[in-house]
Amino acid sequence: MTAFEEMAVMPELGQAVEEMDWSLPTDVQSEAIPMILGGGDVLMAAETGSGKTGAFCMPILQIVYETLKDQQEGKGGKLLTKAHGGGGKWKMNVYDRGDAMAIDPEGSLCQARDPQGWHGTRSNKAVTGKGKYYYEAEVTDEGLCRVGWSTDKASLDLGTDKFGYGFGGTGKKSYGKQFDSYGEAYGMNDVIGCYLDLENGDIKWSKNGVDLGKAYNIPQHLRTERFFAAVVLKNAEMSFNFGGHPFKFPPQKGTYVGLKQAPQKDVIESRIMGSGAVNAKPAPNAPQAIIIEPSRELAEQTFTQIQKFKVHLSNPSIRELLIIGGVNVKEQVDVLQKGVDIVVGTPGRLEDLISTGKLTLHQVRFFVLDEADGLLSSGYGDLINRLHGQIPKVTNDGKRLQMVVCSATLHSFDVKKMAERLMYFPTWIDLKGADAVPETVHHVVCNVDPTTDPRWKSLQKHIQTDEVHARDKISANSNTAETLSEAIKILKGEYVVTAIDEHNMDAAIIFCRTKIDCDNLERYLGDRGRGKYSCVCLHGDRKPQERKANLEKFKQKKVRFLICTDVAARGLDISKLPYVINVTLPDEKQNYIHRIGRVGRAERMGLAISLVGTVKEKVWYHSNCNTRGKGCYNTNLTDYGGCCIWYDEPKLISDIQEHLDITIDSVKPDMKVAINEFDGKVTYGQRRKVGGGSYKGHIETLAPAVKELAELEKRAQTSFIDLKYRKKFMTR
Repeated sequence: MTAFEEMAVMPELGQAVEEMDWSLPTDVQSEAIPMILGGGDVLMAAETGSGKTGAFCMPILQIVYETLKDQQEGKGGKLLTKAHGGGGKWKMNVYDRGDAMAIDPEGSLCQARDPQGWHGTRSNKAVTGKGKYYYEAEVTDEGLCRVGWSTDKASLDLGTDKFGYGFGGTGKKSYGKQFDSYGEAYGMNDVIGCYLDLENGDIKWSKNGVDLGKAYNIPQHLRTERFFAAVVLKNAEMSFNFGGHPFKFPPQKGTYVGLKQAPQKDVIESRIMGSGAVNAKPAPNAPQAIIIEPSRELAEQTFTQIQKFKVHLSNPSIRELLIIGGVNVKEQVDVLQKGVDIVVGTPGRLEDLISTGKLTLHQVRFFVLDEADGLLSSGYGDLINRLHGQIPKVTNDGKRLQMVVCSATLHSFDVKKMAERLMYFPTWIDLKGADAVPETVHHVVCNVDPTTDPRWKSLQKHIQTDEVHARDKISANSNTAETLSEAIKILKGEYVVTAIDEHNMDAAIIFCRTKIDCDNLERYLGDRGRGKYSCVCLHGDRKPQERKANLEKFKQKKVRFLICTDVAARGLDISKLPYVINVTLPDEKQNYIHRIGRVGRAERMGLAISLVGTVKEKVWYHSNCNTRGKGCYNTNLTDYGGCCIWYDEPKLISDIQEHLDITIDSVKPDMKVAINEFDGKVTYGQRRKVGGGSYKGHIETLAPAVKELAELEKRAQTSFIDLKYRKKFMTR
């Protein structure tokens, strides 16, 4: 048995991770896997490379596999009977419902999160005879709903044939495809009373206790039929009370009685029970798990991990699909139509397929947001809310929706607010704590001051800038804000080269703020010398195949430098990286930790250099641009309908230092780092020194502690033997 199997992980998954050389669970896996297997929501913060992908992929794979296995063996009906059946209780019938209609274990809460279509259900019992009956339905979440009565001959789409009567939230009554105005509209928190008079053949409704008057007279030939409580929903939720507890607006005494109080002789069980479920087979384009990643690279990494974990799971096989932009959408739709169980994707393409109905969410039981802070800072908060609103909170087999949220920090205000709003009493697994710089990272700031470094005025060849100042009058003899801003852009290109040369960098990630900055720096380093400054680019405008190839080139050391934006670099696990250069500070101070944390892993020393303009720099900020910046020439400020802002790096670096409660060392433009505990005693990229100024292996480092433990063990055993023989001697 592997260590993973001791956490109730399936042997097949344990075998897979063993073949991946994962001998022991990481800290985050030890905490998260049992929680997810137990049905809980989990909010986790851990470093990239800590195993958090495995922490949520393994338990999700296991639960999805077990669900598919139960369906294959025909156990679904038994499970539902256990969850929903029993006694003479009135409830909504899980075996008589649309495929996107979810019903809670009590049978009193119904929810359909399909925004495209109507899904209905009926009660598990019906009444007949001459009685007068009543039940209440309350709107518990916004959406479209229609509630009333139907016979077992009626369609589940209540009120669209001549065997069912409905009253909708728009203030329309319906019967036989005829929709007429009735009463008034109703919505969130309104309670609708449903009246059935089989003695006189009348049907009517009330709203919050106000009688809306007779709606229909039941035709004579239908009065001997069985009448069920019925509802049809479209992205809505309603709860039902059949008289099992006091009504909020009870009918007048001596008139109507709750369905639960109906005489036993007039109550008939539904014919549709057990394995005879209507539409019980899941739709092929309705996955059980949705995993959202902020970038294509991270989505591909997670998708690959799932494929590795599931290698020994078969009969049934789990079908996974990667949904990212830049790939032929027809191929993705073809796979969806054949059937999919787990979807990993990026927000844009996922939204496209969901909004067009090609991917449905009504079977989802796992909703995973990886790098949630990155998703929120990229503006996907509204999308997350919309998708969460479309997913049923209770699945068809009575299981509650589970959310897993991974974040660079759990101390982000936005992440906290989202967790409070969407998650169900989540367990917090915080292996990072408050933001802090690892001790293995030496981070410094180089001020870029165009007033003290005049080189920008005379450079014959310099980096191409982003053309923010293409329409401005730039003069080497003036100190206008626009001139100094352009000068900062030029000098930063020179400082990158100086940093590379000074430290003989053989590998580094270079962060730029925008895609155009990445492209410009890639060309500039290429022009300076393709061997010495060999580099590749990684950002959203590059084709997926190119991005994947570029990342592999860097990992395999075929090129020395990877130039990328924050979003493109999220989640990349690159080991033994010695250097990071921040050409521009990130918009969010949390991303500063994320960037410099790329170095200093596995106790290896790393150097992070940030280039900080001493005055404000005008930059692109395409919040007002429909093209997201492509071909944009609107250099006006966003306050005036443009696509630019003034970027205040002095304030940003001050905020970062205050956030971390530190003072970051400064270096001059020559990039020489002062002699200290980092420099002169260690080479960046090598393991950190421990004890006495020399390198020691892990065993040698632990030797004193091991020796002390051995001594304590020896004393304990000696004491035990002494006590044992002393006791033996005393009993003689």
